[in-house]
Amino acid sequence: MTTTASDADLSTTSIVSDHPPAKPLRVVFAGTPEFAAVSLASLIKQQDILNIDIVAVYTQPDRKAGRGQKLSASAVKQVALANDIAVEQPVTFKKSSTEGMAARQNLRSYQPDVMIVAAYGLILPIGVLTTPTYGCLNIHASLLPRWRGAAPIHRALLAGDSETGITIMQMDKGLDTGDMLYKLSAPIEASDTAASLHDKMAELGAAAINTVLKDLAHYQAQAVAQDDSQANYAEKLVKTEGEIDWTQSATRIERQIRGLTPWPGAYTFLAGQRVKILASLPVNSSQQTNEPAGTVISVGRKAILVACGKENESEQSASTLAITDLQFAGGKPMTAEQICHGNQLDDGDQFTTDSK
Repeated sequence: MTTTASDADLSTTSIVSDHPPAKPLRVVFAGTPEFAAVSLASLIKQQDILNIDIVAVYTQPDRKAGRGQKLSASAVKQVALANDIAVEQPVTFKKSSTEGMAARQNLRSYQPDVMIVAAYGLILPIGVLTTPTYGCLNIHASLLPRWRGAAPIHRALLAGDSETGITIMQMDKGLDTGDMLYKLSAPIEASDTAASLHDKMAELGAAAINTVLKDLAHYQAQAVAQDDSQANYAEKLVKTEGEIDWTQSATRIERQIRGLTPWPGAYTFLAGQRVKILASLPVNSSQQTNEPAGTVISVGRKAILVACGKENESEQSASTLAITDLQFAGGKPMTAEQICHGNQLDDGDQFTTDSK
């Protein structure tokens, strides 16, 4: 069931069937951020080939954003409006509220055959999951059952996973616990950040859902239950996860920098001032030191070497991290070469774990 990105059929060639459906599948799409918008845009382009009709789009209510705090439409809403698709923005589907019951009735009025869900942001009760004829399908950015939950892309990077991917899942009342219809995998490159991997997974998600909708009956018939004993959870990120503990190994800190880019970002403190660590080089195991963790070993034009903790207890010396880009409080992002020429950081300076 798992397919690699290189092996996946990303063409727009339709599957020939002896019994083509008499009419297109009525599809409701539910999603909010850019990750979901990529899949929606792809489905819109391929409606005729996939024999689907996107009858409505559900997305989160407009939110205030930016310095002016003006109401801003989600990425999914913008795609829907640009393609003249009806947009719904309920605040809840709970049957205990008048708003929730009205939202359920409105969904039923679209007579959906299937609902495609991608990073929607609202909990869908069982009464919603069973409304479409063929249920609700989720585009999840991990190879389930690994990394169920809110931040699978970030957690895969932080854990040092060598690959990740997309799982198309038949939704049930649990948190990403439904049967798996299709998987599409891709390697995690040494240079990947949460931002770059997000973009890759968005494109992969679009390819995966297109594949499933080409022959939905087949994939639902071949659905595989998840092994709950192999499951782990991708907890939602919090800002404090960005603070660097220099007693950790350079490998763990390097993953932290990539896994938390662009948000919440990795940071440390120098003389009480916050410093953002924007990028670093892959860890060089031959570069070791006996300096205390957090010590700036050298400020060079290519990188700033900082002492970290040991990679493992058996080693005599500590590891080092080569920082290439950082940002001082109130300043602009700077390269190691700019910092070297600007004399803003000296050998022997000490990065700390708090502002005190």
